[in-house]
Amino acid sequence: MTDTTDGTKRVVRAVHGVREVTPDPPEEIEQSEELRRTRSPEELLEVYSRVLFRDSHQGAHERRVLLRAMCRSFGNGVRVGLGVLVLHPGTFEIGDAVFLGNQTYLQGRHDGHCVIGAHTWIGPQSYFDCRDMELGEHVGWGPGAKVLGSEHTGEPADVPIIQTDLVIKPVRVGKWADIGTGAVLLPGVTVGEGAIIGAGAVVTQDVPAYAVAAGVPARVLRSRRPGPA
Repeated sequence: MTDTTDGTKRVVRAVHGVREVTPDPPEEIEQSEELRRTRSPEELLEVYSRVLFRDSHQGAHERRVLLRAMCRSFGNGVRVGLGVLVLHPGTFEIGDAVFLGNQTYLQGRHDGHCVIGAHTWIGPQSYFDCRDMELGEHVGWGPGAKVLGSEHTGEPADVPIIQTDLVIKPVRVGKWADIGTGAVLLPGVTVGEGAIIGAGAVVTQDVPAYAVAAGVPARVLRSRRPGPA
C-alpha cells in the first residue's frame, strides 16, 4: 500500500484479480456430484433456497456445493454471496475464482447460454438477463449494474406489448473489461476487451476494445491505448 504525496487518496494493491486459484477439496466436489446424481434440479433449488441468507462459513460452503451440483460447469474457488438467486442454473458455465456479490440475480433460460469467465468480480445487487450472455475473464462488474438481453417486438400494436414475441439478443463482454456501478447493457451489445464503461452509463451499441465510454446513451470518450478508439 502506498499513499499519494498530497494525502487526498491512497493506492492499494488489487486483491480479487490477483488471487491464486486453489483447487476445491475433493470431498466437496464429490458432495456436489452426489447431489447431482440423487436430486432433481427442482429439489436442489429448494435446498438452495434454504441457505440463501445463511451468513456463515458453512452457509457459503453449502451455496457453493449446491450451485456446483446445478450448473453445467463450475470452477474452483468460486465465492457465492448472500441471496444470490439463479434461474435455470443448468445453463451456466462459471469459471475459477468468480465472485458473485450479495443479492445478485442471474436470470437464465431453459435453453439459454450463460458464461462467466474466471476471476470475474460481480458486485452486489447486480441483475443479469443471461439468456444468451458471455462475460470474459477478469471482468469487473460494478454493484447494481445490469444486463438486459431480451425485448418484446411490440408488434402487433393492438395487443399488450407484454403479449408480443420476445427477441433474445446476445450480450458479450470481453476479457479485462470494467463495467461501472449502475451501468446498463442493452440487448445485443458487445463491450470489447479491456473497455471501461462509466458509472450509470446506458450502453445501446457496441463499445470497441480498450475504449472508455460513458453517458446516456453511452458514447466513446477516448481510448486507453494510443490512436483512435
